[in-house]
Formats: sequence, structure tokens, C-alpha cells
Amino acid sequence: MHTSTRTRTEPTVSTAVSRELRREVWEANLRIPRAGLATLTWGNVSGVDRQAGVFVIKPSGVAYDVLSEEDLVVVSLSDGSVVEGRLRPSTDTETHRSLYLAFPSIGGVTHTHSTHAVAFAQARRPIPVLGTTHADTFNGPVPVTAPLTPQQCATDYEYNTGQVIVDLLGRDNTRAEEVPGALVAHHGPFTWGADAATSLEHAVICEAVAEMALHTIALGTVEPPQHVLDRHFTRKHGPNAYYGNPPSA
Repeated sequence: MHTSTRTRTEPTVSTAVSRELRREVWEANLRIPRAGLATLTWGNVSGVDRQAGVFVIKPSGVAYDVLSEEDLVVVSLSDGSVVEGRLRPSTDTETHRSLYLAFPSIGGVTHTHSTHAVAFAQARRPIPVLGTTHADTFNGPVPVTAPLTPQQCATDYEYNTGQVIVDLLGRDNTRAEEVPGALVAHHGPFTWGADAATSLEHAVICEAVAEMALHTIALGTVEPPQHVLDRHFTRKHGPNAYYGNPPSA
């Protein structure tokens, strides 16, 4: 059982949300328009503190250029109630919550209406793997969900939006780690990662590979060799990864 997100006048639990998490979520939200992923206020990022049992998310309808850290809303992971904040949370809050509950590896979630990824979502087509740029991050196509049913839309719509993603991935946490994003049919992309910043990075990549795919399809696609795609994914992910340097380097 779950409840839809609701506001309470007084918090009922102590959130103990760190200043670092609040700052990370705030900065990730500010990056949405800077990365060209949003029109108006069409996008949001959240980050979870599983030990405290809460997540932090952008408030609904607040413009990015006036968004402050104090505007962010803290929501209970267990029941979706607002435990800290003076504003209503994003209307997508329950979608974020359903993903957190289903996949323990997820530490941050991003949702946008970026143009090229939305085009694939509206066409109900997965973003295909057509080259190594895609394979660097997504170990396979970015999948697209089935449309929500009338019943799913009529009751708990936002929570069910997350559930169609959960069902699409078969509740498989490993798959969620290897393909950190999905397209909700007729809606748009949701991406995730180990933290809020990484989920936003995956949203940037998702939009970039969607744009590349559309151009490639227009020119005529050529199936890339699977061994090349595999090499690009494993050099960035898994026990034998060797891309990049540690933060202290």
C-alpha cells in the first residue's frame, strides 16, 4: 500500500537531511535548464537519504532562476508524506518514490521533457544503440514502457508512472544499474544513478544519444558490432573498468 504525496502542517519525523544532499539536489536542478533539458519548469531532480528514510525533491512549478535550497521539499520514502518544506513537491514525486522503493541502487532520479528523448517516448520507440557514445553509458537500448491503462491514470497516476518503469525492468536492480533510464510512453525520460548529480548526467546523455539516433536513422542505420559496444560499456563499468581517474588524482 502507498499514499499519494500530501502536505502536513507539522513534520511527523526528524529528517536529518544533510546540507550536502540538499545542496547536491539544488545544484542538479539548476543544471537542467543550463544543459538545455527544460522548457519553462518541465523537469525535476531528487536525491535520497535511505538511512533517514527520506528524499529531497524540487517543488512544483518553481522557476529554476528563483529556486533556492530552502525551497526544496523533503518527502518520506515510506508513505510519500511531506516532512519538511513550505511548498508542494513536484507532481512527479510519487514516480521518484516508486523507483526508489523498487531499486535499492538508485540514489537520485531525474525527469525532463527534453526534445529528442521525448520524441522517442511519444513514438513509443526505444532509443536504439547505434554507436559507442550510447554504449558508454547504456548497456542496451533505452527502453520504452507500455502506455498506462485507464485505471492506472484514474488512481495514483504518478505512482503508477513509476510502476510501469519498474515492470518494464522486471524489478531487476542489475538491469536498472546497466541501463539507468527509461522512456515513459507518450510522456518522456526518467533517468537515475547512484546520486542526484549522476542521475542528471544520465539525463544529459540520454538526450544526446536520442538526438544522435534521430540523425543516424535519417541517414540510414548500420548495425554496430556487439563486441565494440560491449568493450565501451565495460571499460567504464564493472570490475575491469579503467576509464577516468580517482577524484584525488
